[in-house]
Amino acid sequence: MKTSERSTETPTAKHHTDLLRQMLRIRRFEELCAELYTTTKIRGFLHLYVGEEAVAVGAMSCLDPSDAVVTTYREHGHALARGLSMESVMAEMFGRTTGCSRGRGGSMHLFDTKRRFYGGNAIVGGGLPLAVGVALADRLHDDPHVTACFFGDGAVAEGEFHECMNLAALWKLPVLFCCENNQYAMGTALARAQAQTDLALRASSYGMPAWAVDGMDVLAVEAAAQRAVDTIRGGAGPCFLELRTYRFRAHSMYDSDRYRDKAEIARWKERDPIEILSQRMQADGELSDDALKSLRREVGDEIQRAVAAADAGPLEPVEDLTRFVYAEQS
Repeated sequence: MKTSERSTETPTAKHHTDLLRQMLRIRRFEELCAELYTTTKIRGFLHLYVGEEAVAVGAMSCLDPSDAVVTTYREHGHALARGLSMESVMAEMFGRTTGCSRGRGGSMHLFDTKRRFYGGNAIVGGGLPLAVGVALADRLHDDPHVTACFFGDGAVAEGEFHECMNLAALWKLPVLFCCENNQYAMGTALARAQAQTDLALRASSYGMPAWAVDGMDVLAVEAAAQRAVDTIRGGAGPCFLELRTYRFRAHSMYDSDRYRDKAEIARWKERDPIEILSQRMQADGELSDDALKSLRREVGDEIQRAVAAADAGPLEPVEDLTRFVYAEQS
């Protein structure tokens, strides 16, 4: 039987299709942002998530709408997976008032308080104490929520990493620490900066469950995140996931990427998370070639609508530039 003739209507197939759609949305969004950057439609800093899509999509699928999310400056994928509309995120990239942060945050500072999505934080490791604070507030209000905190391997070298691991474990706070270990802190390889490269082992020294996960496999990420979230909701305190992944593009659009061997990049690209899932689905009869093409068209249409809406969005008027910056005295 041909793949295209098999049924794709099972709940498992539908769920896998949803995961694939989310990764395709993030990938195409990122690729188009790179193109728009070269035409100066997008300005400032731009850090792309290409290659790491399985982490955001797999982890976010285990969170409830009432849970909180704190991220780094490489957060477009997290925002889209969390449910921020593509139009509001793209408008933010364009600096338009229709953006999720009214055009004031740009690429590095995406926020949506209605979805409890708290950035987009530009300081390395800066989201860690925020996440601990949010989780502490939920605990003090007896709100049964989880706070998911995404950060890179470079943040492990920061002092607040150790402070936050300690406090979260000491107070048994409901935090899911998601370390996106993409092997490089900007241009520095992990082994050149960390004497202990097993980051999960380091986190476990604070007395919390911690384990490493294949961050290129969205189903592996989802399974690990679900296990962690269930543990946290059970009152056991924080969990730590070391999600071993890789960014296919340079650290930022300003980065010449001369510190990585091209053969290394090619090897990691052979484990493209989108290809891993789509090939698995096709082999299991969950995805036909036509269905995959339809998904790509659907995503492409959504992207084009988002760009058109962002391009038509208004810029902030000059007279509003000090709004939200200074408090008026009564």
